[in-house]
This record gives sequence, structure tokens and C-alpha cells, in this order.
Amino acid sequence: MYQRRDFLRAFALIPLISTSPLSFKSGNKILAKVLKAGDKVGIIAPGTSVSDPDDIAKVTEILNALELDYIITESVYSGKGYKTRSIDERLNDLHNMFLDKSISAVFSIRGGYGSGELLDKIDYDLIQNNPKIFAGFSDITALHIAINQRSGLITFHSPVMLSRFNDFTFNHLRRILFDINPPGILINPDIRSGVRKVFPVRTIVSGKAEGIITGGNLSIISSLMGTPFEIDTKDKILLLEDVGEEPYRIDRMLNQLRLAGKFASLRGIIFGVCSNCDKKSDIWDLSLGEVLDKYFKPLKIPSFSGFLFGHTDYQMTIPIGAKAIINADEGKLEINESVLKS
Repeated sequence: MYQRRDFLRAFALIPLISTSPLSFKSGNKILAKVLKAGDKVGIIAPGTSVSDPDDIAKVTEILNALELDYIITESVYSGKGYKTRSIDERLNDLHNMFLDKSISAVFSIRGGYGSGELLDKIDYDLIQNNPKIFAGFSDITALHIAINQRSGLITFHSPVMLSRFNDFTFNHLRRILFDINPPGILINPDIRSGVRKVFPVRTIVSGKAEGIITGGNLSIISSLMGTPFEIDTKDKILLLEDVGEEPYRIDRMLNQLRLAGKFASLRGIIFGVCSNCDKKSDIWDLSLGEVLDKYFKPLKIPSFSGFLFGHTDYQMTIPIGAKAIINADEGKLEINESVLKS
């Protein structure tokens, strides 16, 4: 197994700053290679670090179960959060993992905070010329949007390595990243407690539509508005999720996207399970469901809520940048093109 200090000696934190981040031509898709047992993957922390050895043990448990070799960068262990590590340290971890020819995929160990600080310094040409699986969620949304829009690489909105990984989440990640075939139908598992579904979806606007998948964490998407890295929603299926946000805050962020014209040319919308997003104060009198209806129903495009991705224990892995069909009546997303190559 890899000794992490050897990797740093080999690469010595090479500074790589892009001078041409807009070279990508919109519409081009780049596919990374499918994973196979024995491949080596790189583990990075673009935002918050992970210094607890017990947490590292949880990460290696998942990687061993996936039958993958791995590199965990030195920077992951250093400090107690994002602010104790410099932007250059985190940036070089990202660059070096894409540069290293022995690495087949780049996994985020956690989200936390700070990934957005890297966006204007990333060498997108390097990523475009060295395509690899890039995976994570939450704060990693900033990197998904920037990398996909600037390089054309299909990335994967997936569990981070510190996610809980129940059987559904683990098997879904493995199915998407280790299979050259199109992902097919993505749908919540049909688990019931008595008569009721444990993971129900709710149709907001009926119908089907085809578009390119984009999105992720709503708070992060909102934070990028007005920057060169704001989300492109034209002809897209927009996935949104969050955690711990009261309905009035979800309303505020959706209104920001509405005012910015981000709903004007969408093909469809999928809202995830917003854990701990109940109304707690007297600031606002609408429930989360009422907020979603308020913004999505007038659009008259297929939309539904309750999809299992993001901050939920049962979590699907979804390719950002892939063409898909949304079926709002059945609460599913269908991907009939390959998102990885052999």
C-alpha cells in the first residue's frame, strides 16, 4: 500500500495556475475511464481537512471494499479545518492528482467549506487533458460546476469518502463508476414502512423532458451567482439539494436563481431530500413543499421532489454533464448514454 509521504516527495507541490480557463468549447463532453478493481485513486480535501485517524480508518475501509489502491494526500491530515491549509496546498493536491498518470480517479474525502476558493486558480486545461473520475458532493458542488463547464469533463455527484455508505449507497456508487454501460434508470428504492413509502417522491409538475444534468447543493450554487463560475442552466435538468436550511432560506436562494434568469430555459427540475429543513422560526409561514410549489409550478416544466442524492444516507451517484430524461410522474432520471469509457 502507498506511503503518502513518498507522493509528496515525487511531486513537491508543483504550482499549476491556468491562464486560459475559458478555452473549453461548450457542447464538448469528455469522459474519464471506468474504474476496475486494483486501480489507484487519489483522496483529496478541497475544503475542510480530516485529521482524525479514526475518520481515515473509515475512508480506507470503503476503499478496500471497492478493491482500490489509494493515495491520501498529506494535506488531508494537516490542520483542523480549511483555514489552516493554504489555498495553494489544496489547489496543488487537486492538480497533482490529475497530473499523476497512475491515478484513475479523484475522490473527495469530505465537503465542509472552502472549495470555492480554488475556482479561479484551477488549471482547467490540465484537467481537460488528463480526464479522470472526479467525485464528491456538498461543498464540492463548486468544483463540479466549474470543472464541467470549463473543461467538459463529466463529473460525479456522489458520496464523499466519509459518507455513511449503507448497502444502497455503496452499491450505487460501484455500479455507476465500475460499469461502462449507461447508468439507465435512477430511482429511489421501493422500501415501505407498512403501507407508506420510506422514500416517497412528489410530482410538482407532470411530464417528461430531456436535458443535460447539472446542479448540486443549492447554497453553493447560490454563492456562485454573479461570478464567472455561476451555473449555466440553459437546456439543463437542474438538480438541487440542501441540508439544515429553513424554508425561508430556501425561498431566498430560489428567488435569487429566479431573478438571475436561471429558471427561464430549464428542461426540468429535481429537488432532493432536504434533511432538517423544517420551519423553526416565525420569520416565514410557508413549508418547504409550499416553497417548492411556489417557484416550480409556474415554470410548467417537469419537476419533482424527494430524489435521493446529496445529504441523505441513501444516496445515488449522478453524472454531472450527462444527457438524461426526467420523468416527473414516476420520480426517475434515465441516462441512456455512457458516462465513462473503457
